[in-house]
Amino acid sequence: MYRDRSGSHLRCVTDHAEDSVQSSGGPSSPSATAARRTAQAWQRQFVADASHELRTPVAGLRVELEEALMHPEQTDLHELATRALRNVDRLESIVSDLLALASLRAGKREECEDFDLSDLVGREVLRRSDRLPVQLRLMPGVIVRAVPLQIVRALTSLLDNAQQHATHGVRVEVDDDGGHAELVVIDDGEGVAETDRARIFEQFARADSARGRDQGGAGLGLAVAREIALAHRGSLDVRETASGGACFTLRLPSRPDRGGAGMRPA
Repeated sequence: MYRDRSGSHLRCVTDHAEDSVQSSGGPSSPSATAARRTAQAWQRQFVADASHELRTPVAGLRVELEEALMHPEQTDLHELATRALRNVDRLESIVSDLLALASLRAGKREECEDFDLSDLVGREVLRRSDRLPVQLRLMPGVIVRAVPLQIVRALTSLLDNAQQHATHGVRVEVDDDGGHAELVVIDDGEGVAETDRARIFEQFARADSARGRDQGGAGLGLAVAREIALAHRGSLDVRETASGGACFTLRLPSRPDRGGAGMRPA
């Protein structure tokens, strides 16, 4: 993968290699050769990382089933099925994230629509059953033009991450800073080390901090959220709060205000 100097466009290195070949006039030019080698190196690394992440739940399933076959009289079927389903859930999550990354990086177009970001965020938070309470501060009338399902996916990734690392609670805010809508997810956990703040958005990232060593995560959720932000000509970054927790900010271009003013607490 590569990002252009503006940071606003992301696509596969393989596409870049093809463009280089076409612009240089032939497949034998040094620039085309270098681009192909970069693409091949990225592809090898991606396949290796994906294979490693998929191997773990597959191995877990195999062990569980082999043990059950070897000792059927000692096997609790309900317990076995529960453990197996956990591994299946992890496999499904990894595959879903991989497909989402592939689709976003291929530039697949989906139907955008105008909607109130605060309404969407409020509905999605209320639908969840989280272990810690979520405080909402939502400004009405923050209109964005986006793919709703993708924004929900990004929000879900940010909320899952916050719930995993928060100590007492999570806060979600929606605001408009004039031209850009801001979706902010704050937790009171251990925060993200400054040296990790760029690479936690990389696929299969494992930060050195405790936040990076997530329980069972494949390191894809934040990567998908960042790709969604970029696909909407936005951004996603993280900083430290005054109390030391993590503050993730998703910024999207906003549309003219069509709602009321003021902050709506929930």
